[in-house]
Amino acid sequence: MKKKILFLSLLSITLSENALAEISDSLKSQTLNEILVEAPKVIRKADMDVYYPSKSAVENSKNGMQLLNNLMIPSMFVNEALGSISAAGQSVQVRINGRQATIDQVRALLPGTIKRVEWIENPSLIYNGANYVLNVIVSNPTLGGSLMLRAMPSLNANFGNYNGNIKLNNGRSQWEIGLRYNPAYNVKIHRDYYELFIFPDEKNLTRTEKPLGGHFDDTTGGINVSYNYVKPDTTIFVVDFNFQKEFSNLTEYIGLLSINNNPEQIKLKDATGSDGNTPSLSVYLQQNFRRNQSLIVDFKASYYTGRSWSEYLETPYEETEPGENLTDIYTNIKDRNQLYSLEADYIKNWSKGRFSSGVSYTANRNRSQYENLNDEIFHQRQDRVYFFAEYFQRLGKWTATAGIGMQYTSFFFKETNQGNHSWSPRPQATITYSINQNHNFRLSFTSWQSAPSLAETNIVPQQIDGLQWRIGNQNLKTSSSYMLTLLYRFNLPYVTGSFGIRAYTSPDAITPLLYWDDNYLVTTFENSKGGLQNLSFFIAPRLDLIKDWLMLSAYIQYRMEHMRGTGYDLRHNAWSGEGRIALQHWGFVLTAQYRYAQRDLWGEKISWGEDFNIVELSYNWKKWQFALGCIMPFGKYDRGSKSLSKWYKNEQHTRMDMRMPYLQISYNLQWGRQKRGIQKLINSDANIDKSTTGGR
Repeated sequence: MKKKILFLSLLSITLSENALAEISDSLKSQTLNEILVEAPKVIRKADMDVYYPSKSAVENSKNGMQLLNNLMIPSMFVNEALGSISAAGQSVQVRINGRQATIDQVRALLPGTIKRVEWIENPSLIYNGANYVLNVIVSNPTLGGSLMLRAMPSLNANFGNYNGNIKLNNGRSQWEIGLRYNPAYNVKIHRDYYELFIFPDEKNLTRTEKPLGGHFDDTTGGINVSYNYVKPDTTIFVVDFNFQKEFSNLTEYIGLLSINNNPEQIKLKDATGSDGNTPSLSVYLQQNFRRNQSLIVDFKASYYTGRSWSEYLETPYEETEPGENLTDIYTNIKDRNQLYSLEADYIKNWSKGRFSSGVSYTANRNRSQYENLNDEIFHQRQDRVYFFAEYFQRLGKWTATAGIGMQYTSFFFKETNQGNHSWSPRPQATITYSINQNHNFRLSFTSWQSAPSLAETNIVPQQIDGLQWRIGNQNLKTSSSYMLTLLYRFNLPYVTGSFGIRAYTSPDAITPLLYWDDNYLVTTFENSKGGLQNLSFFIAPRLDLIKDWLMLSAYIQYRMEHMRGTGYDLRHNAWSGEGRIALQHWGFVLTAQYRYAQRDLWGEKISWGEDFNIVELSYNWKKWQFALGCIMPFGKYDRGSKSLSKWYKNEQHTRMDMRMPYLQISYNLQWGRQKRGIQKLINSDANIDKSTTGGR
């Protein structure tokens, strides 16, 4: 919870006529059934919003993340300082020219090469379950190249971001090399922790933790090398190699533990960490044929080697000489995990319709070695096959999309010779009605599947502390989720945005299950009976308070949740939201952002992310940008959770001195002519799995 999309839309109503034609930089007046806003330049299509960066937005940006931030897209929030993009408290799938990308790759984009940004709030079946999709369309020089450098050190903590990227072009070919280093080490952290154990005989045990200190590390780095070949309207070929290094991912808490039936105080240390390497390779080929037909193939492979570990110690607080620990738990898991993914799609366009279909296969091969269990080795195999077919049609002021997907998931555990498999249908449909150029309604139904993770199916028992254990469940099945959204989108002289109602259900959601085994509280996982249902109301406006000077965007949501599982039936209601204001003139940009994190009910726990605020002042001078900002200048940093189980009551708040002033310096250099950008239309799945160790 501590740390912790982009893809060219195959359902775009304008691309249904010219899916493979050269994209113009200007707005076409003959586009039908779309909402056009002059400032900012926004086109509302049936399946996406298209933003054309203004001259001032480009001039006040020195990389892709800053440009996305300056666009101030309603409901989407960019945290350029910490490197994240989110919407409504959920993850956003980021893509460049339709090809799934990392935040570092988005940051390496030169603002002047970004032609438009596609914001998709109801991704179609081809996106394979993404919450939101952000697709950045760029063009590349035919000659010359570009250089981008960025440094963002904190002024009072061991924290920062450093990036460098160079691109070289020659005719139809482009080479790119990018380097990144994100240090974060020995950042002070502590937590407030309270827990109540309720035994089956109704006796109880209360443990209260008083913080004595702690810290976290999250240092990563990597290199990216890519080559692409583009023959307009005929062939696109892309090879990308990426190496991700996790130097240290550590969270350590030191506390003083008080127990209600024990007068002696206990000093505890609770630490979890991981490190490892992930090289990956991606190969993409798109071939266009006559009569508006395309065949696209995408292959990915990843190989993760690393370890995850946890340590939990309890010692007498008053002890002056080293002695025997009251509790000493250490877990160390070494992983060698492989992933292979292959996807092939076919697309056919007509003047007012489009048909798309595809198939993908993903294979995970996981090998885990437990050092604390005499180096015992466990193997897990996971296979996933996904088929889909979808059709889009425009009828006057109406547009409609309907499709069906089918996912097959299989798990097999070599050591126990156990496994599980399931078929899951994935229907999806969207209807859009445009009243006029400034108002439209969209009703969409989406569904997706969530496969059990390696940690949720791992049957090796892991001890968390002196009372708690965790063990996976090999009988878990892939869960299904369904969502119905009614959205009203509007454009007024000074306000543009949307208002919506969303209903969600996951009747067989994979959630934790707690039970007592003798004197130990065990956490396992189940396909919950009843699952999660929620109903949310939200509004996402953008206000141009002073044209080209002062802008405000916000997202406000109220959600009602109902969660059911074995032995519990819970309800929860909560507000959440984000807001951002920007004042820009004379080359200066002053921005302020605030987030009140979404409180999520999942299983028998309410969890929330970071309540966050940031202020930054930047200035652009020629090819340079200088910025001075502060993370968390106001309020108290808080993220945490609250357990509602009948066996276990727990509330924890992670606290951090996040009042971090920082300096940011960026330099961009570009030379060469512009050409049409790469339009990568599909992207196979390549999210490699890895083990996680237990922790309180």
